[in-house]
Amino acid sequence: MMIDTKKTSEELIAIEEKHGAHNYHPLPVVLSKGEGVHVWDVEGKHYYDFLSAYSAVNQGHCHPKIVNAMKLQVETLTLTSRAFYNDVLGEYEEYVTNFFDYDKVLPMNTGAEAVETAIKLCRKYAYEKKGIAEDQATIIVCEGNFHGRTTTIVSFSDDMNARDNFGPFTPGFVSIPYNDLNALEEALKLPNVAGMLVEPIQGEAGVFTPDEDYIERACNMVQAAGGLFIADEVQTGVARTGRLLAVCKGCNCETLKCDSKAGFKPDVLILGKALSGGAYPVSAVLSNDDIMMVIKPGQHGSTFGGNPVAAKVAIAALEVVREENLAERAEKLGIIFRAEIQKLVDESDLLVKVRGKGLLNAIVINDTEDSSTAWDLCIKLRDNGLLAKPTHGNIIRFAPPLVMTEEQLHECIAIIRKTVKEFKK
Repeated sequence: MMIDTKKTSEELIAIEEKHGAHNYHPLPVVLSKGEGVHVWDVEGKHYYDFLSAYSAVNQGHCHPKIVNAMKLQVETLTLTSRAFYNDVLGEYEEYVTNFFDYDKVLPMNTGAEAVETAIKLCRKYAYEKKGIAEDQATIIVCEGNFHGRTTTIVSFSDDMNARDNFGPFTPGFVSIPYNDLNALEEALKLPNVAGMLVEPIQGEAGVFTPDEDYIERACNMVQAAGGLFIADEVQTGVARTGRLLAVCKGCNCETLKCDSKAGFKPDVLILGKALSGGAYPVSAVLSNDDIMMVIKPGQHGSTFGGNPVAAKVAIAALEVVREENLAERAEKLGIIFRAEIQKLVDESDLLVKVRGKGLLNAIVINDTEDSSTAWDLCIKLRDNGLLAKPTHGNIIRFAPPLVMTEEQLHECIAIIRKTVKEFKK
């Protein structure tokens, strides 16, 4: 007789607590299967995923096209390092640069690695092309930013939880208020400004969505001052906000060729997360020749960056975005979502506001940041079959896979409505 030795959620959580570092505080649910917008826990309970692995799973869980691309490549060649050429990387480099309309791509693995790459690129360009004295470059960043958790990146974070007892920190950054062009104008008067690094929407800060013209005007101001404008689209890119990129404005979303209505284009573009559909760690830094070519052999790299599996997976992931019109779908569903949740905000004392763009949205809870209300509400949402997670204490981020149908979206809105209406602090 076969004995079922499958562990329960409680047992699996206990194993992680005992043997894993406590650098995360997950919602207490143990997932074992995913398909599209759906996930199931080890007991077989079904949930709608409303986080998408922080927007990495835009194309849905286990998308067959992406999975098949990975399977075929894994069975053929997985890793060569960059010591040798392989027969896939060039194909990917051509595809991704054409897709996003840049001359060159530098492939990496994670979002934080890509941000670090962009910082190095910006500094090197400043020293070798702009004449800034070595070790004197300053990069402008924004308060409330989240660009990763490396030592350099937390050096310019104002999240004390991410900074405390991790110093000494890396110099060379000046932080200004987000969505404040006057502050940017003053910062650009500082000596040795090499560029600006910014998120088009601050996701980790609670989907803080700036004024409609903020990013365009900031880009134009930085470029006019001779600096590089670096857009961190690790979370917002690849169709999440209803455009292929959150910085898109007046561009052709089929080819991403910016037209005269756009008026601006980042000098450096950082992508990650959904660049692989969540199937594999893939990130990228894109720029044009005059900037990218300051990096010479041996000056930057990664053993796994640009490996054959990553290349094939990323091509498939981007093909899914285009073939299934995910940007257009995110735009349409986002409008529906915010309109319906706004009705709930108007009816409930528990919610203050809903904000976002495309299918990157958040609700602000009527409580303080140090309260447990948002967490407790997410537990109730879990109980009712929808998974989301708080950010910044009193904010809940909602970011479902972009393959979601309108019918499924309305089912999820009904779950959120029921949970909020029945919730008691």
